[in-house]
Amino acid sequence: MNNEKVGYEQETVAPAKTIVNRDVPQTRMVAGVSVPDGPLIKAVIEHAQRLSEPYLLNHAMRSWLFAEAIGRIKAIDYDREVVAIGTIFHDIGLTASVSGPNRFEVNGADAALSFIKGKGLSGRQAQLIWDTIALNSTPSLALHKEPEVAVATMGIGLDYGGFGVEQLPAADVERILSAFPRLKMKQQFAATCCRVVTAHPETSYDNFLRDFGERFVPGYKAVSTVDLLMDAPFDE
Repeated sequence: MNNEKVGYEQETVAPAKTIVNRDVPQTRMVAGVSVPDGPLIKAVIEHAQRLSEPYLLNHAMRSWLFAEAIGRIKAIDYDREVVAIGTIFHDIGLTASVSGPNRFEVNGADAALSFIKGKGLSGRQAQLIWDTIALNSTPSLALHKEPEVAVATMGIGLDYGGFGVEQLPAADVERILSAFPRLKMKQQFAATCCRVVTAHPETSYDNFLRDFGERFVPGYKAVSTVDLLMDAPFDE
């Protein structure tokens, strides 16, 4: 990890087996946004910080804060711990430390489940976290899923492409951007995607990595779904 400014300063994290009373929600203020707090969320942030380049960690943190802000404005009822973990971990599949045979969203979702296993979450919460991460780049599906998945996707989409930014007060947006600077995210995120496309092109054909490959990676050629249909081994 380089020395660029990262908005989150490392905190002392309670041991993973610390018993937490989940019936009494803990909260704190981050960049003017009230967010859930506790040993597990602190551990998740710390783990994301270890895995991620500074720009990617800041993207995850902004996505979380934007999701919380949107959820508040829209008065949506959702599990705030699930949204926290899902948004903070949503791009760990793009990091050098998380790999696998699948598209990066699925690799990241699997890695997230491995991290939270045995830390007090229900099976339902774990499934929602997996769905949030696996579907985070597919809003045409994710926005029609459970509130947790939809709210997280709104926050991620706002930070990625500014989708829905007009719903938030400009001062709130600026406060979040100031706390967690973008650090040339457009260029750095594109470079990260191109690295994944170059190393594992077979995982890019059915997600947004395909767009980065077609625009930036010399010689990249995606498999066409039309060709798959036309080349199917059936006589007609």
